Amino acid sequence: VQLVESGGGLVQPGGSLRLSCAASGFTFSSYTMRWARQAPGKEREWVATISSTGSWTNYGNSVKGRFTISRDNAKNTVYLQMNSLKPEDTAVYYCNALVVSTDYWGQGTQVTVSS
Repeated sequence: VQLVESGGGLVQPGGSLRLSCAASGFTFSSYTMRWARQAPGKEREWVATISSTGSWTNYGNSVKGRFTISRDNAKNTVYLQMNSLKPEDTAVYYCNALVVSTDYWGQGTQVTVSS
């Protein structure tokens, strides 16, 4: 299993970014996918979940209404559209898959929200 995140960067408050996570090594379309983040000195925080077909999504309270998780099963990719970014969204963002009772994580992509 391999998960590779991309799309992070430096953005001003109020701006937007779209993260991508390319998955391989498992049947992507059969598994729920998640995004999580970890800010310096803080524990990893769950951000969003999407079901295997994309028909169901769920969000953490801190991002609800601003972030949107989606997936393209033909491309084995999950996305996180982040709008109205705030400085407190600064963190390393990870995608996650629970495959056959094993948690897999990507290497993460840094998102920095600052003026």
